[in-house]
Amino acid sequence: MASLGNTLRRWRMRRLLRRNPIPHHIWHSVTRKLVVLHNLDAVQMAHLRELTVWFLHNKSINGVQGLEVTLAMRITVAAQACLLILNLDIDYFDNWVEVILYPGAFKVNHGQTDAIGLVHHDATVLSGEAWLRGPVIFSWPDVERDSYHHQPGHNVVLHEFAHKLDGVDGAMNGLPPLRSGMSRQRWAADLSDAYALLQHDLASARPTCINPYAATNPAEFFAVLSEYFFTAPDILKTACPGAYRQLALFYQ
Repeated sequence: MASLGNTLRRWRMRRLLRRNPIPHHIWHSVTRKLVVLHNLDAVQMAHLRELTVWFLHNKSINGVQGLEVTLAMRITVAAQACLLILNLDIDYFDNWVEVILYPGAFKVNHGQTDAIGLVHHDATVLSGEAWLRGPVIFSWPDVERDSYHHQPGHNVVLHEFAHKLDGVDGAMNGLPPLRSGMSRQRWAADLSDAYALLQHDLASARPTCINPYAATNPAEFFAVLSEYFFTAPDILKTACPGAYRQLALFYQ
């Protein structure tokens, strides 16, 4: 049954590629500028193109506040999102359908309940946000900055879609569904050790190689480390060798 399911999925993918091709000149024009893709070989780029076609067919990418979204912009987002699942499975992007692009940083209001039960609404300005069962939201200028210029340890597209991988099982907690053969205990131990070390260094006012935002919570830790894995792997390997080893097993 598993073999039949895989055959059917491959047939559906081939049909999708035939019916919804990305024009060659646009694909090459966009992907040449995406710095995070520069180390991929021809086979990997071909697979990434297939996944990008699937993504553009199954997920809508819409602009708001007057932002007109071009095919090149859609490919910019989709190709980098699919880099995360290049060696995983499209099921990691289940349970949501939309990407929203703003023409600049956007405000969100989050309610927080204090000790006596009063709810406070705080407005926060963001460059990206991923809802557990809802859309992924970006500031397009921030996507452009991280996509077309080398930003070691920082890529807002990778960060927010890493949250989507993390949340596919219903909780954003820094523990995505692991691939077959990986140990949940080893993952938890290696990432917890690295997380605790980062928090200790920050509490001691020691300089860190990793963005301090990673110490916010385990979900942000996983998302930030995913950014480093693809944009600055040497830094991550030196600063958090155990966590790097687990991400290498996961993303392969």
